[in-house]
Amino acid sequence: MLKDILKQLILTKQAEIPYSVIPRDEALPTQCKAIVTIPGVRRCGKSTKMQLVINDLVAQGVAKTNILWLGFDDERLYDMTKQDLDLVLEAYRELYSEISLRDVYMFFDEIQLIKDWELFVVRVYKTYCQHIYISGSNAKMLSQEIATTLRGYGVEYPTYPLSFAEYCRFKNIPTKHLLEDDLVRLRLAWDNYNTESAFPEVVLAKEKSIREKLLQGYYNAMLFRDLVERYSISQVGTLRYFIKRLMNNLTKPTSINAIYNDIRSQGLKVTKDDLYLWADYLCECFMFIRISKFTKSLVKEQRNAFKYYFIDNGMRQAVLLPQSHDNGKLLENNVLLHLCRNCGMLDKITYYQSNKECDFVIQQADHIKQLIQVTWTMDDKETREREINGILEASRATDCNNMLIITHNEEETITIEDKTISVIPAWKWML
Repeated sequence: MLKDILKQLILTKQAEIPYSVIPRDEALPTQCKAIVTIPGVRRCGKSTKMQLVINDLVAQGVAKTNILWLGFDDERLYDMTKQDLDLVLEAYRELYSEISLRDVYMFFDEIQLIKDWELFVVRVYKTYCQHIYISGSNAKMLSQEIATTLRGYGVEYPTYPLSFAEYCRFKNIPTKHLLEDDLVRLRLAWDNYNTESAFPEVVLAKEKSIREKLLQGYYNAMLFRDLVERYSISQVGTLRYFIKRLMNNLTKPTSINAIYNDIRSQGLKVTKDDLYLWADYLCECFMFIRISKFTKSLVKEQRNAFKYYFIDNGMRQAVLLPQSHDNGKLLENNVLLHLCRNCGMLDKITYYQSNKECDFVIQQADHIKQLIQVTWTMDDKETREREINGILEASRATDCNNMLIITHNEEETITIEDKTISVIPAWKWML
């Protein structure tokens, strides 16, 4: 009986409190009085963030019995519908009839697996309980759609794989008050961070074979459950190839039309509309993040090619098995992920391209806050001139003088055309 399964799941999670978890950089609020949403890619630590909230609540004196946690990715709940969601409240009430739902803290993990879950959550929030946390690995839980479906009752905390600071915490590497040996260790840690996975479980795994199996499992879950099954895609081989093309073209403007022509030349059957839809789906399940070209025209913005960035460098390496060194691409990918973690909700990230290029334009409304160029090294004269000239052209075009060049391990201040460009190593900038 479904209600008995729900009771069992509730009691099991209560018995595990307090949870043994490592803190993340951003803590969720414990007394928000809003529906706290935690969207993000599979296995990036969304559940951990909710467990950290529960630990804080219990430390503040909230009883374990006042915690209602339900993970909808349990296979016994796969057939649940929105009509069944009321059984969650009934199951809890039968377990704890003396506790008012008003005093309960509700945690719904991967709730997007239930169609029309939003109606249930809004009703519970308005009628019974204003301590609700929901997580999900589908981009439909992000800003615009959440704002509509939760009718203004939600506040959003997107989650990504580990930042460099979190990676160091998981690895017990000091990041403050550093001695010389600590600094060497920190730089080596960053080199590993740039090429390895930042998924929490993978970072904690000690054996390489286990890390590889975890990453393969994550990738297959995203491919089959988040894409093939969810969107009824039958051309799995073509989809795999399409994903690898986007991965390989990391950091560059990507023409879907060019990929379409390539696929057709190989005799594979797919429509151009399919590829555009697949690109949307890949972003919806957080496998890729795309940014548009900077322009003051919204119409032109949609006509220009997007740049696609991948959610995790280690997974990309495991899937592509690149033969050449991709350190520069991986660095730029990590910079984009760091910007996504730290930019405000109203910030927009684009790239600049005209006669020259600048990797990232950070914009809020009509105000350009910062220009960022990313390069592995500026030792080569030609590279140095290209990176400096690109960011200077972007500065003139956007009237922004806050300019930053992020490198592997170089640091200086450049003064040119009465403008100042700061050059900083990635590891230092990310901390």
